[in-house]
Amino acid sequence: MLNGAVQTTRTLFMVRPAHFGPNEQTEASNAFQQPVSGAATSFEAAALTEFDGMAENLQAVGVRLLVIDDTDEPIKPDAVFANNWVTTHANGDVVLFPLEAPSRRDERRIDIIDTLSVKYGFTVGKVLDLSVYEREGRFLEGTGSMVLDRVNRVAYAALSTRTHLDLLHIFANEVGYDICAFDTLDGNDRPIYHTNVMLAIGGQFVVICAAAIAGSGQREAVLHRLTGTGRKIIDITMEQMGAFAGNLLEVQGQDGEPFIVLSKTAHDVLTIEQRAMLQQCGRLLPMSIDTIERVGGGSVRCMLAEVFLPLTQGLNQGDSLGA
Repeated sequence: MLNGAVQTTRTLFMVRPAHFGPNEQTEASNAFQQPVSGAATSFEAAALTEFDGMAENLQAVGVRLLVIDDTDEPIKPDAVFANNWVTTHANGDVVLFPLEAPSRRDERRIDIIDTLSVKYGFTVGKVLDLSVYEREGRFLEGTGSMVLDRVNRVAYAALSTRTHLDLLHIFANEVGYDICAFDTLDGNDRPIYHTNVMLAIGGQFVVICAAAIAGSGQREAVLHRLTGTGRKIIDITMEQMGAFAGNLLEVQGQDGEPFIVLSKTAHDVLTIEQRAMLQQCGRLLPMSIDTIERVGGGSVRCMLAEVFLPLTQGLNQGDSLGA
């Protein structure tokens, strides 16, 4: 453990969507979105049912989950994917990120950061707002674009139209991280839109689709760096990646019990051996979110915004923060 850093947190927030549905502005870069037809209201109802079920399941195992309602206006079809616009850090820093799709930019809500501070007692220090780079056409979409090894302070990033190298350097310089950037290609020779669909890092494990990294040299370099952390490497296939097997997140329940949150789709596509390796690191917690995955092109990790901010004096990680 480097400087007392931890990889996982017990505290998350999720944004309950008001207007979930397909987004034409994101489909060009997100190959995980599937063509759909039908009334938007039908998607909204199904997404809310899936969202509420996931939230209840997390709370039932002792995860401290803060559920925040999306605002009704402006309409934000991807508001459920809260991890793309913000990261929080153990020293109190908050970083706001530039998003490629104009329709997503209203998802950034400083009132949510204020709620974490005023209502729930987290300490917010410096707020670094990188969203100014949107006007220059440069983007970095939070822990979608980057998978953070918080213990070793390395940001792993698959370069794409949503993940620009110069912004990675700006982020890394500001928060004190190294960068491990690489190129990717899916089965149709398109860059992977977000790193967190092909890579996940837990306290004791790494899930990676190594085949998606373009070129043997880059692949070997990334695997070498990940192997050097001492974590178990679980390599998934391109087909498993396409079923969101890489889009998972380790979280803590009460008393620090580890849980690995993933979708039922991802769980079912993993082999018995892969599941066994993960279960050695934490209890698997599969979620049924078929509509959100199919229509939105993202899965459980995309829905979970981690809170690493320090708590105000008098509270500790075991305390309940209330509703």
